[in-house]
This record gives sequence, structure tokens and C-alpha cells, in this order.
Amino acid sequence: MSRLSRLPEEISGRPFSVREAAVAGVPISRLRGSDLNRPSRGIRVPASCRPDLAALARSHTELDAATFASLISAAEILRIPLPPWAEFHPDDGGPLTAVVEPVPWGKKTGPHFREPGRFLHLSRQGGGTLPRRKGVAGHRLKIRDGDLIEIEGLRLTSVARTWVDLGSVLPVDDLVVAGDAIVSEHARSFGPPKRAMVPLGQLRTFVDNAHGIHGVRRARTALELVRVGVDSPPESKLRLRLEDAGLPAFTPNFRVDDATRRPVWTDLGCEEFQTCIEYDGAHHLTPEQQALDAYRDQRVAEAGWRQVRINKIDMKHGPAWVVSRVQHALRKQGWQR
Repeated sequence: MSRLSRLPEEISGRPFSVREAAVAGVPISRLRGSDLNRPSRGIRVPASCRPDLAALARSHTELDAATFASLISAAEILRIPLPPWAEFHPDDGGPLTAVVEPVPWGKKTGPHFREPGRFLHLSRQGGGTLPRRKGVAGHRLKIRDGDLIEIEGLRLTSVARTWVDLGSVLPVDDLVVAGDAIVSEHARSFGPPKRAMVPLGQLRTFVDNAHGIHGVRRARTALELVRVGVDSPPESKLRLRLEDAGLPAFTPNFRVDDATRRPVWTDLGCEEFQTCIEYDGAHHLTPEQQALDAYRDQRVAEAGWRQVRINKIDMKHGPAWVVSRVQHALRKQGWQR
């Protein structure tokens, strides 16, 4: 058995096209090596390659100048949060390869509608043919000026356009979670300022002008529920549960001032009833963070506010459990419903 020659460094750790291999001087015979997966014609993926959705998408778009990453694939590349079922998770056991042939997006009984995370989502402009490749869900999109961007050689839909397109795929609550992440920005008394991917005003203008784009109706509904200042998807989901239950409004990233007028930043705050909520993620388990949390809790209490701390276990108990905990705190602060 002959020993396989080493691939050139520029393509050895990522998916690449046969065209890129030729430019790098790799002979055709080497591309038949057992250490290379073939997720689609003209594409090779080193078996040792860690999953890299952007690199896989780039290897496809490099073959066709009219094709670009879109929908949930573009969202994941842009780091817009998605529900677990929508994240890329090809299921054939090989790295970065999906093996089920796609059907047109409009047929909602097709496998890439039921299990969209199994596919790489690529699009061409409306009027063109659908991208048809193994492991690819092909779409036709109406593209306007500014709807496409390029990141390190990869063409894909912009953040705002991707969010509107997600309206054709995600339920409203998941679309709100994604929207909260896109518009999140704040400047607090600690840490560096956070800048929005797209400021809320710009996203609103984009949606107002997105006539005829599939998904825009749901995007307009979700936009009314999007809030600035959210730091994580669980905070968005928590806020939506409270709103669905008819509780008083809570504002993300709310400032509470103690007796010395020094600010304490809470995840969610209801000023009317001086009640705040902290969502404790995994980082709150460290001794250092627990000490800081205890000091924060003391200052909030001294300011006359009642605090509710919610974590992943509370969320798993379901909406009724979480809502009841917040209701109890609100009633202690004068809420009478």
C-alpha cells in the first residue's frame, strides 16, 4: 500500500475544491486518497478536518460565482443564534458530509425542511437554477443591492437579510432570540462596550423595505418583540415567557442604583415594581463569580429591589415554574394580579 503524500499547507486543514487543489499543484490521483471525503462533486474534505461550516460553504461557492450561503447556514456563519435543531449537524458519520439529496424548498415534506440542519443551504438569485448537489439544500432568492456581503472570500447574505430570510424557517420566538442577538448593544460601567451587528433602527428600516421577501411577514411580527441589551438567548427566552404570561414588562440590561448611586446592571428589570431577574449561566458556578454575585445581590436588596435568580434547571421545569417564581416576587413588591 503506497503512502499518501502530504497535502499542501494551504488546503490541508479545511474543505477545498478540486480547482483549488489543482492550483496548489495536487495531482488528480491524490484526490482519490482514502483520507479525503467527497461530500459533493468537485469538493474534498480531509478526514481529519474539524467541522467548519464557513470553509465548506466557501469550497462550494468557489466553484460557482452565482452561488452564495443563505438562510440558516448564513446565520450560523454570522454567529446568529439558532435553535439546536437548525444548527449544522450532518448525520452520515463523516466530517462535514451530508448524503441526502435535497428537494425544492417549497415542498415542506422534503427532508431538508424537516431536518434543515443536515444540509448546507446555498442560494442563487431568483430566475436562476437551484443549486443541486449532494448535501445541499438549494434556494432561489430575490436579491437587492446590499443584500450580499463577502467574508474572507465567502459570499453570503448580510445579517439583516439573513434575519428576514429566517422568518421563512424559524418560529417567532426563535426569530426574536436571533433578533435580540443582532441588535444587542450596551455601554455599562464595567467591561468593554458591546456593539450591535445591526442597530435596531437600521434593522427596522431594512424590514420596512423588505417587500416581497419570503419570511418578511413573520420578521415584522418578531421585530415588535425584539429588545436591545440582551446578553444571551436564555435571557430572550425568559423574557418571552414572562410576556406570554401577561406579567409586567421587564427591560433587558436594566440599571439599578444603590444608596451610593453606583449602578448594578441586572439582566431584566421591572422598574414599576422594583423587581429584577438574573439568569445564571455556567460561568456563575465559579467561586469568584459567586462572590461577585453575592455582593451584587446585597446591593440590589439594599436598594429596595427584589431579585429572582433563574438558571437552566428552572427553565427545564417549564414556563409555569419560572412564571410562578417571578409572580411571587412581583406580588411581594406590590403587584396585585
